[in-house]
Amino acid sequence: MWNSYLQFSTKEHQIMVLSMAIPAPPPETVFIGGLPLGAIEAIKLAYGAVVQILDPPKDGYNLTIKLNLSKLPTDEEKRHALLVKIASVREVVLGAPLRVVLKHLQSRTVAPDIDRLVALVHRPKESFFLLPQAEKVTVVFPMRFKDNIDTVLATSFLQEFVEARRTAGLNNAPPCLWSPSPPLELRGAPIQALTANAGFVTFVIFPRHVESRKLDRTVWSLSSFHAYVSYHVKCSEGFMHTRMRRRVESLIEALDRAKPDVEKSKKTAHGRSFKRRA
Repeated sequence: MWNSYLQFSTKEHQIMVLSMAIPAPPPETVFIGGLPLGAIEAIKLAYGAVVQILDPPKDGYNLTIKLNLSKLPTDEEKRHALLVKIASVREVVLGAPLRVVLKHLQSRTVAPDIDRLVALVHRPKESFFLLPQAEKVTVVFPMRFKDNIDTVLATSFLQEFVEARRTAGLNNAPPCLWSPSPPLELRGAPIQALTANAGFVTFVIFPRHVESRKLDRTVWSLSSFHAYVSYHVKCSEGFMHTRMRRRVESLIEALDRAKPDVEKSKKTAHGRSFKRRA
C-alpha cells in the first residue's frame, strides 16, 4: 500500500515534510536502500532546490522529503507545473528506473550493469517489465484485476486499444500489442509474474518517442498505464449501470401505460356500490 504522512510546522508555514511508504515490491524487482533504482536522482532533478531529502526517513516509511514552498517559482505557470509534479511524487519515484533506461535510449545505449529483463514495481506486489536494447525498449504489462466484471471489461478495452493504434492518425505512436499469454520477451521471468487474467500489453519504445520533452510524457504515460486502464474500466462499468437503470425505468413506464384504466366505484352506507354519472 502506498501510504503518505504529511507534517506542517506552525512556526514555519512555508515548510512541509512528506513521508512515503512504497508498495511492497515483488521478489523480482530490485530496490536500493528501500527505493527503486535512480529514485534519489529523479527527485533532485524534478524538484531542484524546493526539496531536501532527509536521511534516514521517518520510521515505517521509505522516503522523507522536506519541501520549502518559499522557493517555488514566482511565475504562475511554472509554479503550477511544479506543484503538479510534487503531487505526482509517486510516479516520479516509481518511474525512476524507467527514466534511467529511456534516458540511455535517447543516446542509443544500454545502461551499464543492468539485467536483460528489468522488473519495475507499480502496484503492491505487482510489476511490469522492460527489455532494454540500444535501438528500442520493449515494455510489457501483465494486466491483473480482482473483479471478474473488471477483467472482462479490461480485456475488451485493451483489444480495442490495440486496434485503435492502427488508425492512420496514430502512425507515430509506439507499436502496441495485446496477447492472452505471456510474450516471448518474458522468458526467464518468475512464474508468479506470468499470470494475468486480462492478458499482456506490449509497447515498443524507439528513440523518437523519448526525444527532448517527450521523455517526461513517455515516462508518465507508461508509469500510470495500469491506472489509466482501471479508470476507463470503472467509467465503462458506471456508464453501463446508468444505461441499464434508464432502460429498466423506461420498461416500467411502458408497463404502467399498458395497464387498463379501472373505473372507481363508491359504496353506500349499506354496503352497496354505485357509479357516479356525469
